[in-house]
Parts: sequence; structure tokens; C-alpha cells
Amino acid sequence: MKASIFRRQTFNAAHRLNNPAWDNETNKRVFGLCNNPHYHGHNYVVIAKITGDIDPETGYVMDAKILKDLIEEEVIEPFDHRNLNLDIPEFQKLNPTAENIVMVIWNKLRARLENRFELIVTLYETENNYVEYTGQK
Repeated sequence: MKASIFRRQTFNAAHRLNNPAWDNETNKRVFGLCNNPHYHGHNYVVIAKITGDIDPETGYVMDAKILKDLIEEEVIEPFDHRNLNLDIPEFQKLNPTAENIVMVIWNKLRARLENRFELIVTLYETENNYVEYTGQK
């Protein structure tokens, strides 16, 4: 029997949306306030959904503490109270849009999970704007 476990955690980070191949006017037109050269911040909410078989011995799909620790190590510790553009290596050349942030988070978590688990990551940038990444092409 398959079931899913969800873990919700939060982090705060600053970023600037900018394409260095474009001129300032194009960046301002496309990214608006998110192109502020002094950056801007969000209170992000990340939700990891793990789907797998229920272990008959433990009754768990995955121990929630293990999932919590994994998100802490791979997402919260490196991203919280950081400037994504300046402090996170993945965003040195990757525009830190919500879509790219959720993809980076998914890749970091996926690398630490056993293959038997399916993973979906949802990232709320604001209360009303969020993205989901499944790793599918």
C-alpha cells in the first residue's frame, strides 16, 4: 500500500531576478519590482511530499524526523537568511525564480532519498504564488 507523508518548513531569503544578457530596461520590464538592484526578500514555505510503500514493521512510509532533518540540512541551513544570488552556488548562474528555486531544492532532496520514494516539492513564494516540481521532464 502506498501513502504519502508531507513536511512543511519555512525559510527567509533575499533574491533579485535578473538576466545578465539583457539590458537594464528589459530586466525592469520583465521582472518589475523583483529586479530591484538592492534585492528583496520572501518568507518561503517549502513542502516536501514523499510517496512510498508503508513499511509493515514501522507503519511509516518514512520517519517524519528523518524527513525534517533532511530538509533542515539541505534547504533551511543553507538558504535561511541568505541572499540566494550571492550566497548559494546553484544561483551564481541560475536566475533564482520560484521555479528554479524549487528545482534546486528537489535535486538536493532527491539526491539524499532512496529510489523507492517518489518526491514532489512545493514552494510558496507568497501566500498566493507557489510552484511545484516533480522532477519529470
